[in-house]
Amino acid sequence: MMMKKKSAARYYEERRNLPVWVQKEEFLRTFMENQMVMVTGETGSGKTTQIPQFVLETVMDENYPSSDDQWLVGCTQPHRVAAISAARRVAEEMDVKIGEEVGYTVRFEDCSSSRTVLKYLTNDVLLREARADPLLARYKVIILDEVHDRSLATDLLVGILKRTLTSRPDFKLVVMSATLEEYFSGAPLIKEYFSGAPLIKVPSSLHPVEIWYTREPVMDYLESAISKVIQIHMCEPTGDILVFLTGEEEIEQACSRIIRSLGDQVTVVPLYSSLPSAVQHKIFDPTPKSLRKIIVSTNVAETSLSMDGIVYVVDSGFSKQKDYDFHTAVEFWLVSPISQASAYQRAGRAGRTRPGKCFRLYTEQTFNDFPVRETPEIVRSNPVNTVLTLKQLGVNDLKSFEYIDPPSPKMLLRALEDLFHLGAVDDQGNLTNIGLMMSLEEPL
Repeated sequence: MMMKKKSAARYYEERRNLPVWVQKEEFLRTFMENQMVMVTGETGSGKTTQIPQFVLETVMDENYPSSDDQWLVGCTQPHRVAAISAARRVAEEMDVKIGEEVGYTVRFEDCSSSRTVLKYLTNDVLLREARADPLLARYKVIILDEVHDRSLATDLLVGILKRTLTSRPDFKLVVMSATLEEYFSGAPLIKEYFSGAPLIKVPSSLHPVEIWYTREPVMDYLESAISKVIQIHMCEPTGDILVFLTGEEEIEQACSRIIRSLGDQVTVVPLYSSLPSAVQHKIFDPTPKSLRKIIVSTNVAETSLSMDGIVYVVDSGFSKQKDYDFHTAVEFWLVSPISQASAYQRAGRAGRTRPGKCFRLYTEQTFNDFPVRETPEIVRSNPVNTVLTLKQLGVNDLKSFEYIDPPSPKMLLRALEDLFHLGAVDDQGNLTNIGLMMSLEEPL
């Protein structure tokens, strides 16, 4: 078992200055007295790196029920770059080697060991573990971070972990979300879903952000984004720029054109999910004093990552989302307008370290026409994956599972019919060997 270690001295004052540190004693007291705790706080408040360390201190304390068996504290993230960067940061703060006491597991990469007691992992990875072990017996505590990210994996995990709370009195759950609850589908619904759970609010540390709209609708947001970046660099004081586009092709095109226009005056960094981890982590590299960093990203940079130095945000107003046509049974990616919730989060990236500006490439009326929140993935994606996962978890009555937002009964029935024709379920709706193999496969 790992002995208690003091965090690295060079990080101590920095940690104490994080907004979440103000709530440390309240959190620890609430955590000890309850099986579940909810925490809300802006990106950059420190909750992703500090709350797991607070929990670990408590779990390792001699007063906490102990066991000779190997145990874990797990902290989930919606994106691999967030899981890896948080794990590396915490390992540095605790003065331990990454992959030893503190590790991470993401798709195709496991940086953990038998000594690991605090593990960061993506939601998809924990969901895969739950398929093999529905009660997640190895974990004393799960910290479900960025729960407002209403991906399919997040929503299924919420239901699974709620069942685990009932089945395992020794298990504890911490649910964390961004603030601005009135704009998120996650936070208020999650609070209602876990009615009675105590809620701790971390004070905001954001600086003011000026919002600039276009006077007229933009015909080509990619062209406008590139032009706006060049204009900011030429006309605005120092400070890094974060640009939100929809996908790899757009991002690479924008990066190439910005480099051609501004040359060695800037360092341009792309960020999207299919990039190698080493390339993704360039966003955290310090910006040379003589240069301005420009990060061109998908919506992965909305809430999951804390990036110092961003002063200007260019918001295209679009993102790429997975959708499903019930009539044709075809799943596809669609470039769609974002929600007001996403727009607020994008703007907030500019106010982390000093007052900033957000340039929205759409009119104020367009913003007002945006949906308040995005539709959760579970109600707009192919229900086959949902049904396969629930069946493997032993949920025979699909309607009895406690969804935050349930898929329509028609969609669930269609999924069962499709799986029956594929030989994945029998006429009683139970998984066959084929269905079991399908449920273990990871979609590419």
